[in-house]
Amino acid sequence: MPRPRKCRKVCALPQSRHFGPLDGKRCGRQVIMTVDEYETLRLIDLAGYTQEECAAQMGVARTTVQGVYNEARRKMADALVNGRELLIDGGDYDLCQGIQAPCNKKCRQMCCRKDENRINEEMENNE
Repeated sequence: MPRPRKCRKVCALPQSRHFGPLDGKRCGRQVIMTVDEYETLRLIDLAGYTQEECAAQMGVARTTVQGVYNEARRKMADALVNGRELLIDGGDYDLCQGIQAPCNKKCRQMCCRKDENRINEEMENNE
């Protein structure tokens, strides 16, 4: 029996989940990238984390991050090179709800503090 997959910590959902060619020429099936794959791209390529830092942030092993990251890059390349739509959806993840301290100095502006501010604004609007 395989070991159950461990949920990966994700700081924020993507602002846009659907991407595709602007010229309307879509080729083949849609490419689906999971939210945890998106998070590895965001942390490593955008925020500048190492794989070790990314693994600690997401609460998984570095080898897990390496596999997830490689799959995310393969899917992104497939969408770009082959003109396919890219949809970010699904995966095994736990979304940070702003309860914890900000995740890390490199990620602070994109992370829990941002979600915490959003939650506080929503609470103020509901009062």
